[in-house]
Amino acid sequence: MAKIEITNELTEGIIKILKADLSKKRYIHSKNVAAMSAELAKLYSEDIERAYFAGLVHDIAKELSRDEQFVLAAKCELDVSAIELSSTPLLHAIAGAQLLIEDFDFHDEEILWAVRWHTVAAPNMSRLAEIVYLADLVSEDREYKDVKRYRKYAHTSLEKGMLEALKFSIADSATKGNSIPTSTFEAYNEYIAKSKVTKNDK
Repeated sequence: MAKIEITNELTEGIIKILKADLSKKRYIHSKNVAAMSAELAKLYSEDIERAYFAGLVHDIAKELSRDEQFVLAAKCELDVSAIELSSTPLLHAIAGAQLLIEDFDFHDEEILWAVRWHTVAAPNMSRLAEIVYLADLVSEDREYKDVKRYRKYAHTSLEKGMLEALKFSIADSATKGNSIPTSTFEAYNEYIAKSKVTKNDK
């Protein structure tokens, strides 16, 4: 898997772009997700600079128009489902990965996949992808009910954090009557299986 060195110059350049292109609220959220990603990376002995960068860019396409997001997402080759293409709230993650490839010639597969899966999750996620997924859910700007509980799960273990986050996501989507991608159910089943193995080992 190709990895690009995340330098201070690269990170500072992206920060300038995000600050100019995103609304103040979205920029603050991106910085908060980056900070939480770095915090979780340190806790779980992952690369802090890479986690911070991935958190920064996770919503890089969030404020593009629906049509712009769709055009980018439709060209993306990172395992895109029909459900995601038909759901406006899910488009930006796929579009973001494609935007990084097209506009920034960015080809770090691990970070691209972390951006791509940060809304719906998938089986066999890297630890970096897990970290960004959880950081987006529990960043300091999040204020939904029980966020402190999910923040605690995220700091307990990545597997526990992902399992509880997926339970929350599936229940929330079902309550709202939204379609749920197959990858989300597959991820949930994977973490359920892991949790059962962990319990049996105790």
